[in-house]
Amino acid sequence: MDTKNLILAIALSLAILLGWQTFVEQPRQAERQAELERQELAAGRDPDTIGVPSLPTANGAFQPTDPVTQRDREEIAVDAPRIDIRTPALSGTINLVGGRFDDLTLREYRDTVEPESKNITLLSPRGSEAPYFAEFGWLTGNGTVSGGGQTRWKASHNKLTVDNPVVLTSRTDDGLVLTRTIAVDEHFMFKVTDRIQNATPAALNVSQFGRITRVNEPDTLGFFILHEGPIGILGDTLHEIDYDDLEDEPDEPQDFKSEGGWLGFTDIYWLTALIPDQDTEVDARFLFDTTRSGAKLYQADYRGAAIALAAGESAEVTTRFFAGAKVFNTLTDYRDKLGIERFEMSIDFGWFFFLTKPLLDVIIFFAEFLGNFGLAILLVTVIIKLFFFPLANKSYKSMSAMKALQPKMTELREKYADDKQGMQRELMAMYKREKVNPVSGCLPIALQIPVFFALYKVLFISIEMRHAPFFGWVQDLSAPDPLNILTLFGAVPWDVPFGLALGAWPILMGITMFLQMKLNPAPTDPVQAKIFLLMPVFFTIFLANFPVGLVIYWTWNNLLSITQQYVIMRRMGVAVGGGKST
Repeated sequence: MDTKNLILAIALSLAILLGWQTFVEQPRQAERQAELERQELAAGRDPDTIGVPSLPTANGAFQPTDPVTQRDREEIAVDAPRIDIRTPALSGTINLVGGRFDDLTLREYRDTVEPESKNITLLSPRGSEAPYFAEFGWLTGNGTVSGGGQTRWKASHNKLTVDNPVVLTSRTDDGLVLTRTIAVDEHFMFKVTDRIQNATPAALNVSQFGRITRVNEPDTLGFFILHEGPIGILGDTLHEIDYDDLEDEPDEPQDFKSEGGWLGFTDIYWLTALIPDQDTEVDARFLFDTTRSGAKLYQADYRGAAIALAAGESAEVTTRFFAGAKVFNTLTDYRDKLGIERFEMSIDFGWFFFLTKPLLDVIIFFAEFLGNFGLAILLVTVIIKLFFFPLANKSYKSMSAMKALQPKMTELREKYADDKQGMQRELMAMYKREKVNPVSGCLPIALQIPVFFALYKVLFISIEMRHAPFFGWVQDLSAPDPLNILTLFGAVPWDVPFGLALGAWPILMGITMFLQMKLNPAPTDPVQAKIFLLMPVFFTIFLANFPVGLVIYWTWNNLLSITQQYVIMRRMGVAVGGGKST
C-alpha cells in the first residue's frame, strides 16, 4: 500500500466532510433563515396569524381552536392575571388562566456574547410570534378539561421562588375542587403537584395530563449533525422524531405506552420536557396540526391512567417540568437524584457517543479546575497525546527512518523508472531490510480523526462551550475565529462574505500543519508533492468557518506532534532535509 496515497485519501475524505458543512449545510441554514423571515412577514399581513390548539379531549383528539392575532409577548403578558417566577436561573410568569407556563426567560444565557444582548426567551404565550408553552390538568370521562384551558386559578401569593412554592386553587362549575402546588429549584426544574377532589354526588373517572405546544419550528433548525425536535425516553427507548416526520403524516400521531420516562422538544442548547411520575404508566404522543392561517402546530403530551373517584374522594399526581439549558452535569444530577432515565441523552452525542460523552465530561472537569474551557481543551489534548504516545512514537520513528531512506528511494525510482513491479519489489525489500513500515505514518492521522469529530460535536452541541471565552479576541469557543486577515484583523470595516473568513487561529493552524509536513518524508511524485504542499492551504480555508475551539485543538495537537517528531529525528540523527545530520 502506498503511504502517500493512503494519507492523501484520508485527508481528502476529511476535507470533503469539512467542505460539506462549510459550503452546503451552512448556506442551506442561511437560506432556511431567510425563508422563515419571509413567512413571518407574510404572517404579519394576516389578521388571524396564529392559532393555538385546544387541550386534548378524553379520546385524544387534537383540535385547532379559533386563531388569535400576533402581538408582542410583553403586551400579551399583561392581559391575564399572573404570578412571577424569579430564581437564579429563570425569570418569567405563570398564567393564572389555565395555569399555563408560557412566559420564561433564561437569566444566565444571552443571544450573543455582548453583555447588553437580550436573555434567551424559551417560552412565549398564545398570540405571540412563536407560542411555546406547557400546561397540566385533568380529563374526565365525558371529555371535560379541568385545570388547563380556560380554568381560572387563584394564587396563594404572587411570586414563585426556590424557597417559596405557590399554591393555586380553583373550583369548576361541575363541582370539582382543584389544587395545584408549584415548586421550582435553582436550575430549570418545576415540580407540579395536582390534586382533584370529587365534590359531586356521583362517581367519575379522571386522568391527569400534561402537554407542551409549540407553534412553528425554531429558526436554528437545519444542522445535519444533530437532532432538533420531538424527543423522549419512552418505553425504555430513546425516540428522536423530526418535525418533518410529524408533518408528513398529520393524521397518524406517534403514540407510545411507557412507565415513566419523559418527552418534549429539544433544540441545540435548550430543552422542554414533561416528566410524569416514573412509576406510573402513561400514554404519550407527538402530534402535528395547522391553524387556519397555516401556522404549524407541534405537541408533545401524555395522559395518565384513569382514576376512579367516588363522591367526596380525592386523587393527587406529581409531575415535573424541565425548561432550560441542557447543562450536562445538571441533567445527570436529575437523572441520578430524581430517577429520570437517561435524561442526559437529550444532548445529541451522535454516533461517536462513546468518545463524545466522556470527552465532554473530562473537558468540563478540567474547565472547573482551570477556570477556562480553552485551557481544558489544551490539557485534554496533552492527555490524549500521552495516551497514544507509544503508538505515535513508534510511528514517528518509522517516519524518521523513512525520511533517512529518501535518497535511496529516489535512486530506486530512477533506476526502475520503466519497471514498476521491479521498483516495488526492491522498495519492499529495502523496507524489510531496514525494518521500516511504509504505512506507519498514517497512524497519527488515523488516531486524530475520531477525536477531531468527537471534539467538533462537543463544541457544537454543548451549552458549556457556548460563549465560553479563551484568551484575547476569542470570546466564544463554539464560534469561528472573529478576526479576519481580509479586514486586516478588524482594521478595515468590511462585512466579509460567507466562506471568505480567514482568522488568526486558522492561519496558525495552517502554518503548524505545513511545518509538520516538512518533517515527513517528501513524496517523490511531483504531483503528490504539489498536492501535499497545498493541503495546509486547503485545511486553513476549510477550518476557518468551524468553531475556533476546534482550530485551537488542531493547532496545539500539531505543535505537540512537531515537538515529538523533531526530538525523535534529532535522536536518530535525521535532518529535516533528509539524510544524516552533521
